[in-house]
Amino acid sequence: MKRLVLLGGGHAHLAVLKDLAEHPLDGWQVRLVTPFRRQIYSGLVPGWVEGRYAIDECAIALDALAQRGRVDVTLTACTGLDLSANTVACADGSTLPFDLLSIDTGPEPALRHLPGALDHALPIRPIEGFVAAWPGLVDRIAGQRQGFELVVLGAGAAGVELALAIHRRALNDGWSHLRITLIGSAALPLEGIAGSARHHLARLLAQRGIRWIGERRAVRIVPNRIDFEQGASVGFDACLAVTGAAPPAWPATAGLSTDPAGFIHVARTLQTMLHPHVLAAGDVAAYQDARPKSGVFAVRAGPVLAHSLRALSRGEAPVPWTPQQRALYLISTGDQRAVAAWGRWALRGGWVWRWKDRIDRQFVARFGADAASECARQAQ
Repeated sequence: MKRLVLLGGGHAHLAVLKDLAEHPLDGWQVRLVTPFRRQIYSGLVPGWVEGRYAIDECAIALDALAQRGRVDVTLTACTGLDLSANTVACADGSTLPFDLLSIDTGPEPALRHLPGALDHALPIRPIEGFVAAWPGLVDRIAGQRQGFELVVLGAGAAGVELALAIHRRALNDGWSHLRITLIGSAALPLEGIAGSARHHLARLLAQRGIRWIGERRAVRIVPNRIDFEQGASVGFDACLAVTGAAPPAWPATAGLSTDPAGFIHVARTLQTMLHPHVLAAGDVAAYQDARPKSGVFAVRAGPVLAHSLRALSRGEAPVPWTPQQRALYLISTGDQRAVAAWGRWALRGGWVWRWKDRIDRQFVARFGADAASECARQAQ
């Protein structure tokens, strides 16, 4: 029996697992390797921080979804690949052989070259780590009544949403002593998104009393202080690191073709350049047509990845795919309002938040609650 290993529980692999649940891969043993039983959907995390959602409403049960497709689950992380022996080395000491390998492990926090970051800041990724640590930070904020300085380092969509969500939580819970500072490398927050949306969010931050510091690049984090290439240091009681995506080290070490940053080069079929029996998608991949690191592209890659894996399992040629040119960004502002950015266009209002809320909830239900309910019915 041949073996397919799905490495990671990212957005693209959700579509693969759903495809396998609907049409199991006969003649193949399929195994999902992931450190976590669930995927916490990143689009709902700011709402959870705000207190709007329970964490279970934000989670997709990977093990339940895998069970429907006769997919075994190994709860561990990858530490390396041997592409001559076609094996995955795992953090639990096991070695897993494969005939086909699909990689969707998601990114790591881009903190490898920022001294002190992992010791003195709380990274937003992996999300499970942040979710585990957030209640303790809430207790610290609530218990300190003489001023608490919270810094959010990184002003992409995730950093802006997080700062605004925490501000809303502070209003709800009476944290009048909390002061929030958002720090980014560009003159305005949301670099890479429509200019009108950036100006609107900058004004909104000021209206909410969230301090904005732009055009700063951190060079080190020490206890209670961030130092920069230029400008004065910034002190903090707690620092959240939301600094973008970085690849794991093991793809390049294993000999997979990677771009200069270390993300895995893939063709339009999502096959890696030098090893066609290894595929990759999501933020860990560098697509033939370069695209930003965004969950939108990971979600869109999912059905393509599922089709390519099924085709290769049958000895057929996969179908090429070209990602869409633009991604729609829906950015919650923490007050049941949101901003939508598409290319040069930007819209905002309560209806945008309701649109985003419906999309996010439907996404989780599609892979999460529906999968769990179906699994329970099958077990009866």
